[in-house]
Amino acid sequence: MSSTTREAAPAPTATPNRWLLLLGGVLVQMAIGAVYAWSVFGKALQSDSSLLHLSKTQAAIPFEVAIGMIFVGSFIGGRIQDRKGPRVVALTGVVIYAIGIILSSFARDEGQFWLLVLGYGLLSGFGLGMAYIVPIAMLQKWFPDKAGLITGLAVGGFGFGAVITAPLATRLIAGDPAHPTSPFLWLGIAYLIAGVLGASVFRNPPQGYAVGGAPAASTAKTAASAPAGGHADFTQNEALRTPQWYLLTLILTISVTAGISLISVAAGSATDIAGYSAAGAGALVGIMGLFNGVGRILWASLSDRIGKMTAFVGILGLQGLALIALPHVSSAAMFAVLAAIIYTCYGGGFGTMPSTAGRFFGIKNAGGIYGLMLIGWSIGGVAGPLLATALIGNDKNYTLAFTTLGVIALVGAVIPLITKAPRRH
Repeated sequence: MSSTTREAAPAPTATPNRWLLLLGGVLVQMAIGAVYAWSVFGKALQSDSSLLHLSKTQAAIPFEVAIGMIFVGSFIGGRIQDRKGPRVVALTGVVIYAIGIILSSFARDEGQFWLLVLGYGLLSGFGLGMAYIVPIAMLQKWFPDKAGLITGLAVGGFGFGAVITAPLATRLIAGDPAHPTSPFLWLGIAYLIAGVLGASVFRNPPQGYAVGGAPAASTAKTAASAPAGGHADFTQNEALRTPQWYLLTLILTISVTAGISLISVAAGSATDIAGYSAAGAGALVGIMGLFNGVGRILWASLSDRIGKMTAFVGILGLQGLALIALPHVSSAAMFAVLAAIIYTCYGGGFGTMPSTAGRFFGIKNAGGIYGLMLIGWSIGGVAGPLLATALIGNDKNYTLAFTTLGVIALVGAVIPLITKAPRRH
Protein backbone atom coordinates (compact mmCIF):
# COMPACT_ATOMS: atom_id res chain seq x y z
CA MET A 1 0.00 0.00 0.00
CA SER A 2 2.86 2.33 0.72
CA SER A 3 4.17 1.65 -2.79
CA THR A 4 0.79 2.61 -4.27
CA THR A 5 0.76 5.78 -2.20
CA ARG A 6 4.20 6.75 -3.39
CA GLU A 7 3.22 6.26 -7.04
CA ALA A 8 -0.04 8.23 -6.72
CA ALA A 9 1.29 11.04 -4.54
CA PRO A 10 2.99 13.15 -7.25
CA ALA A 11 -0.16 13.46 -9.37
CA PRO A 12 -1.99 16.12 -7.30
CA THR A 13 1.03 18.42 -7.19
CA ALA A 14 2.28 17.72 -10.73
CA THR A 15 -0.54 19.43 -12.63
CA PRO A 16 -0.04 22.98 -11.24
CA ASN A 17 3.70 22.70 -11.85
CA ARG A 18 3.21 22.18 -15.56
CA TRP A 19 2.51 25.89 -15.98
CA LEU A 20 5.88 26.68 -14.42
CA LEU A 21 7.42 24.29 -16.94
CA LEU A 22 5.66 26.15 -19.74
CA LEU A 23 7.08 29.43 -18.44
CA GLY A 24 10.56 27.89 -18.33
CA GLY A 25 10.12 26.61 -21.88
CA VAL A 26 9.11 30.04 -23.16
CA LEU A 27 12.12 31.62 -21.41
CA VAL A 28 14.53 29.18 -23.04
CA GLN A 29 12.93 29.68 -26.43
CA MET A 30 13.12 33.47 -26.14
CA ALA A 31 16.85 33.28 -25.40
CA ILE A 32 17.69 31.07 -28.37
CA GLY A 33 15.11 32.72 -30.64
CA ALA A 34 17.22 35.88 -30.71
CA VAL A 35 18.98 34.23 -33.66
CA TYR A 36 16.21 35.66 -35.87
CA ALA A 37 17.51 39.18 -35.26
CA TRP A 38 20.59 38.36 -37.35
CA SER A 39 19.60 40.61 -40.27
CA VAL A 40 20.26 43.64 -38.03
CA PHE A 41 23.83 42.46 -37.48
CA GLY A 42 24.23 41.33 -41.09
CA LYS A 43 23.32 44.78 -42.38
CA ALA A 44 25.69 46.49 -39.92
CA LEU A 45 28.57 44.15 -40.82
CA GLN A 46 28.30 45.27 -44.46
CA SER A 47 28.41 48.98 -43.65
CA ASP A 48 31.45 51.11 -44.50
CA SER A 49 32.02 51.85 -40.83
CA SER A 50 32.44 48.17 -39.87
CA LEU A 51 36.08 47.11 -39.49
CA LEU A 52 35.18 43.57 -40.54
CA HIS A 53 34.27 44.78 -44.08
CA LEU A 54 31.99 41.85 -44.93
CA SER A 55 30.33 41.37 -48.30
CA LYS A 56 26.61 40.52 -48.57
CA THR A 57 27.49 36.84 -49.08
CA GLN A 58 29.89 36.76 -46.12
CA ALA A 59 27.37 38.51 -43.87
CA ALA A 60 24.86 35.72 -44.51
CA ILE A 61 27.26 32.85 -43.72
CA PRO A 62 27.20 32.91 -39.87
CA PHE A 63 23.40 32.81 -39.86
CA GLU A 64 23.29 30.04 -42.47
CA VAL A 65 25.83 27.95 -40.55
CA ALA A 66 23.85 28.43 -37.32
CA ILE A 67 20.63 27.27 -38.97
CA GLY A 68 22.48 24.39 -40.61
CA MET A 69 23.82 23.22 -37.24
CA ILE A 70 20.37 23.18 -35.64
CA PHE A 71 19.65 19.72 -37.00
CA VAL A 72 22.88 18.31 -35.57
CA GLY A 73 22.03 19.70 -32.12
CA SER A 74 18.38 18.65 -32.24
CA PHE A 75 19.24 15.14 -33.44
CA ILE A 76 21.74 14.56 -30.64
CA GLY A 77 19.69 16.40 -28.04
CA GLY A 78 16.46 14.62 -28.94
CA ARG A 79 18.02 11.17 -28.59
CA ILE A 80 19.66 12.04 -25.26
CA GLN A 81 16.44 13.59 -23.95
CA ASP A 82 14.41 10.47 -24.68
CA ARG A 83 16.87 8.49 -22.52
CA LYS A 84 18.20 10.92 -19.89
CA GLY A 85 15.44 13.49 -19.48
CA PRO A 86 15.03 17.13 -20.51
CA ARG A 87 16.94 19.16 -17.92
CA VAL A 88 20.51 18.09 -18.67
CA VAL A 89 20.00 18.47 -22.43
CA ALA A 90 18.44 21.94 -22.16
CA LEU A 91 21.08 23.23 -19.75
CA THR A 92 23.89 21.93 -21.97
CA GLY A 93 22.28 23.47 -25.04
CA VAL A 94 21.77 26.96 -23.61
CA VAL A 95 25.31 27.06 -22.19
CA ILE A 96 26.86 26.10 -25.56
CA TYR A 97 24.59 28.59 -27.32
CA ALA A 98 25.54 31.45 -25.00
CA ILE A 99 29.27 30.65 -25.20
CA GLY A 100 29.06 30.83 -28.99
CA ILE A 101 27.33 34.22 -28.86
CA ILE A 102 29.89 35.59 -26.39
CA LEU A 103 32.77 34.26 -28.51
CA SER A 104 31.31 36.08 -31.52
CA SER A 105 31.77 39.42 -29.76
CA PHE A 106 35.54 39.07 -30.16
CA ALA A 107 35.33 39.02 -33.98
CA ARG A 108 36.10 42.71 -34.30
CA ASP A 109 38.62 43.30 -37.07
CA GLU A 110 39.28 42.22 -40.64
CA GLY A 111 40.62 38.68 -40.64
CA GLN A 112 38.54 37.56 -37.67
CA PHE A 113 35.52 36.52 -39.70
CA TRP A 114 36.30 32.88 -38.89
CA LEU A 115 35.63 33.61 -35.22
CA LEU A 116 32.14 34.82 -36.05
CA VAL A 117 31.45 31.67 -38.06
CA LEU A 118 32.79 29.46 -35.26
CA GLY A 119 30.97 31.24 -32.43
CA TYR A 120 27.66 32.37 -33.90
CA GLY A 121 27.49 29.69 -36.56
CA LEU A 122 28.87 26.37 -35.31
CA LEU A 123 28.63 26.64 -31.52
CA SER A 124 25.48 28.70 -31.16
CA GLY A 125 23.67 26.76 -33.88
CA PHE A 126 24.49 23.45 -32.23
CA GLY A 127 23.47 24.67 -28.77
CA LEU A 128 20.28 26.18 -30.19
CA GLY A 129 19.30 22.83 -31.71
CA MET A 130 19.90 20.97 -28.44
CA ALA A 131 17.85 23.41 -26.39
CA TYR A 132 15.08 23.93 -28.95
CA ILE A 133 13.84 20.36 -29.11
CA VAL A 134 13.60 19.89 -25.33
CA PRO A 135 10.51 21.93 -24.31
CA ILE A 136 8.63 20.85 -27.43
CA ALA A 137 8.92 17.15 -26.59
CA MET A 138 8.60 17.64 -22.84
CA LEU A 139 5.51 19.87 -22.83
CA GLN A 140 3.50 17.51 -25.03
CA LYS A 141 3.86 14.98 -22.20
CA TRP A 142 2.73 17.48 -19.56
CA PHE A 143 -0.18 18.83 -21.67
CA PRO A 144 -1.71 15.86 -23.51
CA ASP A 145 -5.04 17.69 -23.31
CA LYS A 146 -3.86 20.69 -25.36
CA ALA A 147 -0.67 19.65 -27.15
CA GLY A 148 -1.12 21.93 -30.18
CA LEU A 149 -1.75 25.12 -28.22
CA ILE A 150 0.98 24.48 -25.65
CA THR A 151 3.73 23.64 -28.13
CA GLY A 152 2.63 26.72 -30.07
CA LEU A 153 3.04 28.84 -26.94
CA ALA A 154 6.43 27.32 -26.21
CA VAL A 155 7.89 27.85 -29.66
CA GLY A 156 6.11 31.20 -29.78
CA GLY A 157 8.77 32.32 -27.34
CA PHE A 158 11.33 31.59 -30.04
CA GLY A 159 9.73 34.16 -32.30
CA PHE A 160 9.47 36.70 -29.50
CA GLY A 161 13.24 36.53 -28.89
CA ALA A 162 13.89 38.76 -31.89
CA VAL A 163 11.27 41.27 -30.69
CA ILE A 164 13.54 42.17 -27.79
CA THR A 165 16.92 41.64 -29.45
CA ALA A 166 16.46 43.50 -32.75
CA PRO A 167 15.77 47.04 -31.46
CA LEU A 168 18.21 46.57 -28.56
CA ALA A 169 20.94 45.40 -30.94
CA THR A 170 20.25 48.33 -33.26
CA ARG A 171 20.85 50.79 -30.42
CA LEU A 172 23.96 48.98 -29.19
CA ILE A 173 25.45 48.83 -32.69
CA ALA A 174 24.82 52.55 -33.17
CA GLY A 175 27.01 53.20 -30.11
CA ASP A 176 30.01 51.44 -31.73
CA PRO A 177 29.40 51.03 -35.49
CA ALA A 178 33.04 50.06 -36.12
CA HIS A 179 32.51 46.89 -34.06
CA PRO A 180 28.93 45.73 -34.73
CA THR A 181 29.65 42.39 -33.04
CA SER A 182 30.45 43.96 -29.65
CA PRO A 183 26.82 43.71 -28.42
CA PHE A 184 27.13 39.92 -28.53
CA LEU A 185 29.07 39.99 -25.26
CA TRP A 186 26.22 41.41 -23.19
CA LEU A 187 23.54 39.65 -25.18
CA GLY A 188 25.28 36.30 -24.68
CA ILE A 189 25.42 36.83 -20.92
CA ALA A 190 21.72 37.73 -20.88
CA TYR A 191 20.84 34.64 -22.92
CA LEU A 192 22.87 32.47 -20.55
CA ILE A 193 21.04 33.75 -17.48
CA ALA A 194 17.58 33.46 -19.05
CA GLY A 195 18.28 30.04 -20.53
CA VAL A 196 19.67 28.53 -17.35
CA LEU A 197 16.76 29.89 -15.29
CA GLY A 198 14.25 28.41 -17.69
CA ALA A 199 15.94 25.03 -18.19
CA SER A 200 16.53 24.47 -14.49
CA VAL A 201 12.84 23.63 -13.90
CA PHE A 202 12.56 21.07 -16.71
CA ARG A 203 11.58 17.49 -15.93
CA ASN A 204 9.38 14.76 -17.38
CA PRO A 205 6.01 13.94 -15.77
CA PRO A 206 5.95 11.07 -13.25
CA GLN A 207 4.90 7.57 -14.21
CA GLY A 208 1.14 7.37 -14.52
CA TYR A 209 0.74 11.16 -14.82
CA ALA A 210 -2.81 12.15 -15.81
CA VAL A 211 -4.69 15.39 -16.44
CA GLY A 212 -8.22 15.86 -15.13
CA GLY A 213 -8.75 12.15 -14.64
CA ALA A 214 -7.64 11.31 -18.20
CA PRO A 215 -4.77 8.87 -18.78
CA ALA A 216 -1.32 10.03 -19.72
CA ALA A 217 -0.65 10.79 -23.35
CA SER A 218 1.44 7.68 -23.78
CA THR A 219 -1.41 5.32 -22.84
CA ALA A 220 -3.83 3.57 -25.14
CA LYS A 221 -6.73 5.98 -24.66
CA THR A 222 -4.84 8.75 -26.41
CA ALA A 223 -4.58 6.70 -29.57
CA ALA A 224 -7.18 8.99 -31.11
CA SER A 225 -4.65 11.81 -31.06
CA ALA A 226 -1.83 9.53 -32.18
CA PRO A 227 -1.32 7.46 -35.34
CA ALA A 228 -4.41 5.97 -36.88
CA GLY A 229 -4.68 2.30 -36.10
CA GLY A 230 -4.73 2.48 -32.29
CA HIS A 231 -1.02 2.58 -31.40
CA ALA A 232 0.12 5.67 -29.55
CA ASP A 233 3.84 5.51 -30.17
CA PHE A 234 6.16 4.76 -33.06
CA THR A 235 9.84 4.24 -32.44
CA GLN A 236 12.22 6.47 -34.32
CA ASN A 237 13.13 3.69 -36.75
CA GLU A 238 9.46 2.86 -37.35
CA ALA A 239 8.66 6.50 -38.08
CA LEU A 240 11.51 6.71 -40.57
CA ARG A 241 10.09 3.74 -42.46
CA THR A 242 6.85 5.61 -43.19
CA PRO A 243 6.39 7.98 -46.15
CA GLN A 244 4.55 10.36 -43.81
CA TRP A 245 7.74 11.26 -41.94
CA TYR A 246 9.34 12.38 -45.20
CA LEU A 247 6.25 14.25 -46.37
CA LEU A 248 6.03 16.17 -43.08
CA THR A 249 9.74 16.96 -43.25
CA LEU A 250 9.32 18.20 -46.82
CA ILE A 251 6.42 20.47 -45.77
CA LEU A 252 8.58 21.93 -43.01
CA THR A 253 11.54 22.35 -45.39
CA ILE A 254 9.49 24.31 -47.94
CA SER A 255 7.89 26.51 -45.27
CA VAL A 256 11.30 27.32 -43.80
CA THR A 257 12.86 27.98 -47.23
CA ALA A 258 10.15 30.46 -48.14
CA GLY A 259 9.90 32.33 -44.85
CA ILE A 260 13.54 32.50 -43.91
CA SER A 261 14.42 33.92 -47.32
CA LEU A 262 12.78 37.14 -46.15
CA ILE A 263 13.95 36.87 -42.53
CA SER A 264 17.60 36.63 -43.62
CA VAL A 265 17.39 39.90 -45.62
CA ALA A 266 14.53 41.60 -43.79
CA ALA A 267 16.37 44.78 -42.78
CA GLY A 268 17.99 45.29 -46.19
CA SER A 269 14.82 44.54 -48.18
CA ALA A 270 12.78 46.91 -46.02
CA THR A 271 15.23 49.69 -46.87
CA ASP A 272 15.59 48.85 -50.57
CA ILE A 273 11.94 48.09 -51.38
CA ALA A 274 9.96 50.38 -49.07
CA GLY A 275 12.50 53.06 -48.12
CA TYR A 276 12.86 52.29 -44.40
CA SER A 277 15.71 53.98 -42.54
CA ALA A 278 18.30 51.82 -40.76
CA ALA A 279 16.59 52.45 -37.42
CA GLY A 280 13.17 51.85 -38.93
CA ALA A 281 14.30 48.59 -40.53
CA GLY A 282 15.73 47.42 -37.20
CA ALA A 283 12.48 48.25 -35.45
CA LEU A 284 10.53 46.42 -38.16
CA VAL A 285 12.63 43.28 -37.69
CA GLY A 286 11.82 43.37 -33.99
CA ILE A 287 8.10 43.86 -34.61
CA MET A 288 8.10 41.06 -37.18
CA GLY A 289 9.56 38.78 -34.52
CA LEU A 290 6.31 39.36 -32.64
CA PHE A 291 4.34 38.06 -35.63
CA ASN A 292 6.70 35.10 -35.87
CA GLY A 293 5.83 34.28 -32.26
CA VAL A 294 2.11 34.96 -32.60
CA GLY A 295 1.98 32.81 -35.73
CA ARG A 296 3.29 29.82 -33.81
CA ILE A 297 0.51 30.12 -31.27
CA LEU A 298 -2.23 31.11 -33.73
CA TRP A 299 -1.66 28.38 -36.31
CA ALA A 300 -0.97 25.70 -33.69
CA SER A 301 -4.27 26.45 -31.96
CA LEU A 302 -6.13 26.80 -35.26
CA SER A 303 -4.75 23.48 -36.51
CA ASP A 304 -6.38 21.69 -33.57
CA ARG A 305 -9.76 22.90 -34.88
CA ILE A 306 -9.47 22.86 -38.69
CA GLY A 307 -7.04 19.96 -39.05
CA LYS A 308 -3.27 19.81 -39.33
CA MET A 309 -3.03 19.41 -43.10
CA THR A 310 -5.63 22.11 -43.77
CA ALA A 311 -3.53 24.44 -41.64
CA PHE A 312 -0.40 23.68 -43.66
CA VAL A 313 -2.21 24.42 -46.92
CA GLY A 314 -3.01 27.85 -45.49
CA ILE A 315 0.50 28.37 -44.12
CA LEU A 316 2.23 27.63 -47.42
CA GLY A 317 -0.39 29.25 -49.65
CA LEU A 318 -0.51 32.58 -47.81
CA GLN A 319 3.27 32.66 -47.51
CA GLY A 320 3.65 32.14 -51.25
CA LEU A 321 1.15 34.82 -52.25
CA ALA A 322 2.66 37.39 -49.87
CA LEU A 323 6.21 36.72 -51.12
CA ILE A 324 5.15 37.23 -54.73
CA ALA A 325 3.44 40.54 -53.87
CA LEU A 326 6.18 41.88 -51.57
CA PRO A 327 8.64 43.41 -54.10
CA HIS A 328 5.83 45.26 -55.89
CA VAL A 329 4.86 47.51 -52.97
CA SER A 330 6.40 50.90 -52.28
CA SER A 331 4.34 51.76 -49.22
CA ALA A 332 6.10 51.14 -45.93
CA ALA A 333 2.81 50.14 -44.33
CA MET A 334 1.94 47.63 -47.06
CA PHE A 335 5.44 46.15 -46.88
CA ALA A 336 4.93 45.65 -43.15
CA VAL A 337 1.55 43.96 -43.69
CA LEU A 338 2.93 41.48 -46.22
CA ALA A 339 6.01 40.83 -44.12
CA ALA A 340 3.76 40.19 -41.11
CA ILE A 341 1.81 37.57 -43.10
CA ILE A 342 5.05 35.83 -44.10
CA TYR A 343 6.44 35.88 -40.58
CA THR A 344 3.13 34.65 -39.13
CA CYS A 345 2.96 31.73 -41.55
CA TYR A 346 6.63 30.93 -41.13
CA GLY A 347 6.20 30.78 -37.36
CA GLY A 348 2.99 28.81 -37.86
CA GLY A 349 4.91 25.97 -39.51
CA PHE A 350 7.03 25.55 -36.39
CA GLY A 351 4.05 25.91 -34.08
CA THR A 352 1.96 23.32 -35.90
CA MET A 353 4.52 20.66 -36.86
CA PRO A 354 5.43 19.35 -33.36
CA SER A 355 1.84 18.43 -32.49
CA THR A 356 1.36 17.09 -36.03
CA ALA A 357 4.32 14.76 -35.58
CA GLY A 358 2.96 13.79 -32.17
CA ARG A 359 -0.44 12.98 -33.65
CA PHE A 360 1.12 10.96 -36.48
CA PHE A 361 3.75 9.07 -34.47
CA GLY A 362 2.91 9.46 -30.75
CA ILE A 363 4.80 11.44 -28.11
CA LYS A 364 6.84 8.84 -26.25
CA ASN A 365 9.75 9.23 -28.69
CA ALA A 366 8.86 12.75 -29.79
CA GLY A 367 12.32 14.13 -29.03
CA GLY A 368 14.06 11.78 -31.42
CA ILE A 369 11.39 11.73 -34.13
CA TYR A 370 10.77 15.47 -34.31
CA GLY A 371 14.45 16.17 -33.66
CA LEU A 372 15.28 14.31 -36.87
CA MET A 373 12.50 16.14 -38.69
CA LEU A 374 14.28 19.42 -37.97
CA ILE A 375 16.70 18.55 -40.76
CA GLY A 376 14.06 20.41 -42.77
CA TRP A 377 14.84 23.54 -40.76
CA SER A 378 18.54 23.20 -41.50
CA ILE A 379 18.05 22.48 -45.22
CA GLY A 380 15.56 25.29 -45.66
CA GLY A 381 17.55 27.59 -43.41
CA VAL A 382 20.58 27.25 -45.67
CA ALA A 383 18.78 27.03 -49.02
CA GLY A 384 16.43 29.99 -48.44
CA PRO A 385 19.05 32.65 -47.64
CA LEU A 386 21.46 31.33 -50.28
CA LEU A 387 18.78 31.34 -52.96
CA ALA A 388 17.48 34.76 -51.93
CA THR A 389 20.97 36.29 -51.82
CA ALA A 390 21.97 34.79 -55.18
CA LEU A 391 18.78 35.90 -56.95
CA ILE A 392 18.74 39.38 -55.41
CA GLY A 393 22.36 39.88 -56.48
CA ASN A 394 24.17 43.17 -56.69
CA ASP A 395 21.41 44.71 -58.80
CA LYS A 396 18.89 44.09 -55.99
CA ASN A 397 16.44 42.03 -58.05
CA TYR A 398 13.93 41.38 -55.29
CA THR A 399 11.18 40.60 -57.79
CA LEU A 400 13.03 37.58 -59.19
CA ALA A 401 14.05 36.35 -55.73
CA PHE A 402 10.74 36.60 -53.92
CA THR A 403 8.65 35.49 -56.91
CA THR A 404 10.74 32.32 -57.23
CA LEU A 405 10.44 31.53 -53.54
CA GLY A 406 6.73 32.36 -53.52
CA VAL A 407 6.07 29.92 -56.35
CA ILE A 408 7.99 27.21 -54.45
CA ALA A 409 5.70 27.78 -51.45
CA LEU A 410 2.55 27.63 -53.59
CA VAL A 411 3.62 24.38 -55.21
CA GLY A 412 4.44 23.03 -51.74
CA ALA A 413 0.88 23.76 -50.61
CA VAL A 414 -0.24 20.71 -52.59
CA ILE A 415 1.77 18.29 -50.39
CA PRO A 416 -0.46 18.50 -47.27
CA LEU A 417 -3.43 17.49 -49.44
CA ILE A 418 -1.87 14.07 -50.07
CA THR A 419 -0.46 13.53 -46.55
CA LYS A 420 -2.49 11.24 -44.27
CA ALA A 421 -1.70 9.84 -40.83
CA PRO A 422 0.17 6.49 -40.93
CA ARG A 423 -1.55 3.22 -40.07
CA ARG A 424 -0.23 0.14 -38.37
CA HIS A 425 -1.03 -3.31 -39.72
